[in-house]
Amino acid sequence: MRETRNNPLRIAAMISGGGRTVLNLHERIASGDLRAVIEVVVSSRGDALGVDRVRAVGLRTVIVDRCAHDDATFQRRLTEAVGDVDLVCLAGFLSLWRFPPAMFGRVINIHPALLPDFGGPGMYGRRVHEAVLAAGRTESGCTVHVCDDRYDNGPTILQRRVPVLPDDTPDLLAARVFEQERVAYPEAVKLFCDNRVLVSGRTVTVTA
Repeated sequence: MRETRNNPLRIAAMISGGGRTVLNLHERIASGDLRAVIEVVVSSRGDALGVDRVRAVGLRTVIVDRCAHDDATFQRRLTEAVGDVDLVCLAGFLSLWRFPPAMFGRVINIHPALLPDFGGPGMYGRRVHEAVLAAGRTESGCTVHVCDDRYDNGPTILQRRVPVLPDDTPDLLAARVFEQERVAYPEAVKLFCDNRVLVSGRTVTVTA
């Protein structure tokens, strides 16, 4: 029998862009769908559109500018900014965070493709959807996965799929995939809220 969580899941979110994924989680929390609280949003860019958006809904935001620090300082300040939370949700965060090993299994990401395909360094945003179309795939989707020390490499928690249509453009496909991201990430976070995710090496087990 899994242990019941008594307190809301404490989340840190990390962004580099528009912040739509964080706002989606915030809306799900506000509606009561998720028993959680976003304690901090960490942005790798001060000029990211998402900074103003998440501040507008009252979320505490910390800027750790990737361009203003050497790598060792950047990594240390990211870890300090995240602080002591139960779960870290990468939400369009484009830098590689080498988090402390003790946090493995508590750092997750959502990627706009069906990993392991179309992942890795440089594969983000519109580039992913362009690559899917160029490869002639008939299906795409999104993947929520546990993070490790490589881009888009950790074990999968869940995926959602969409068809690739004959007249798709990268933007049309991106919009269809994002609608599934809006479902998939809250679904994955709820599994953590309910203590249903067990991570062992490259294996994720979702308990009943």
